[in-house]
Amino acid sequence: MSKLELTQIESYPQQLLDVSPDELYTIFPGPTLLHLQGRRTYPIFISVLLHGNESTGLYVIQRLLKKYQDKELPRAISVFFGNTQAARFGKRFLENQPDYNRIWPSTIRPETQETIIMQNIVSEMVNRKVFASIDIHNNTGLNPHYSCITKIENKFLQLASLFAHTIVYFQTPKGVQTMAFSKHCPAVTLECGKIDTSSGIDHALEFVDAVLHLQSISEDPTLAQDIKIFHTIARVKVPHDVSFSFTDKNVDILLSKELDRLNFSELPKDTCFGVVQSNNSARLFAFDENDEEVGENLFYVSDQKIMLAKPMMPAMLTLDEDIIRQDCLCYLMENLPHPKQ
Repeated sequence: MSKLELTQIESYPQQLLDVSPDELYTIFPGPTLLHLQGRRTYPIFISVLLHGNESTGLYVIQRLLKKYQDKELPRAISVFFGNTQAARFGKRFLENQPDYNRIWPSTIRPETQETIIMQNIVSEMVNRKVFASIDIHNNTGLNPHYSCITKIENKFLQLASLFAHTIVYFQTPKGVQTMAFSKHCPAVTLECGKIDTSSGIDHALEFVDAVLHLQSISEDPTLAQDIKIFHTIARVKVPHDVSFSFTDKNVDILLSKELDRLNFSELPKDTCFGVVQSNNSARLFAFDENDEEVGENLFYVSDQKIMLAKPMMPAMLTLDEDIIRQDCLCYLMENLPHPKQ
């Protein structure tokens, strides 16, 4: 297998402006970091296609570059085009690859070609005095647009609130881009809904353009009425040795076909997530911020039904069985009081 390396460029081919996500690999066959100068020198770092099936970020960059094709950018930008090979096939990542949003510097992990690339990107951007970091994503379930941060600090909350009223504070999963950059600058993940919605592209473009025009990011406190903060307390997974489906009854766990409609709803205790087949001890796992398995504290089985053990709010519930296997079924959150200033 050939060595995977990061390519850094300071101009882009014209075909980038219109290329489709599945053809981007013909221009950028591997991870590529594009640096463009602007009126203000400290750059915004923007990552797109860390998951190859999440195309909104590419469309945002294409529209941004077209807008400023014949005029100066308000601020320098550095754009990382991540997993172009997975984008070729419309996959989150390929079988021989790690998840590109689980390998950024923040936790100790085996050194691979991909982790070295992510470490080098962070070092490069720190040397360039990165102003802010924006990671653009889609999700597969029914979710509102929301932003994610890993620090409850004024600059982070101000940046996140420019995108959405709803803000999610998280410490799990580890190894994500936003967590790595939060050590060096205000950093935010944008969750822009499903990939086939133009509203996500419009919203993310408006946000990126607004950040480009900022002289600085305010350190003023946010107002409680302007934002709603949720704290991710667990990541829910189906164990690898447990079969599941939303339609096939011949599995260990039959999940509800309406699950993704529950996203960002305050679910009461005893909400049913699915049914365990008779004479089966299968259950859902849940991992807290320390990666400890706490599923039995959050779910219980009664009359073969998998029930919530306490009131919770889910996010990223999806009906995509491949995504559930590769990543998770959902995240469970609780309300976080507005920080005292």
